[in-house]
Amino acid sequence: MKRIILSADGDSVVYSVPDDVADHLEKYCLEFCDDWLWNSPHVQKYRTASGVCYNEADFIDYLNQYVFPGEKSVALENLGWTELGEKLP
Repeated sequence: MKRIILSADGDSVVYSVPDDVADHLEKYCLEFCDDWLWNSPHVQKYRTASGVCYNEADFIDYLNQYVFPGEKSVALENLGWTELGEKLP
């Protein structure tokens, strides 16, 4: 398990995720938002009249339920609001 920082226009949160997710984060994020959210029968709660609405915790739920159910990703620390370019741990 490796650590990553995720944010969806709010606090930055450190998550422990499977190594493959950390090593290929862009791939997993794109699969989630460009494919799964639009094509999976399990996404009704994310659909709105104008599209889909989700945050980083929803991405973690997706990883835990559908991609790596045997390797649970977990939130480790909320870093609060961070600015673009801010030095992070």
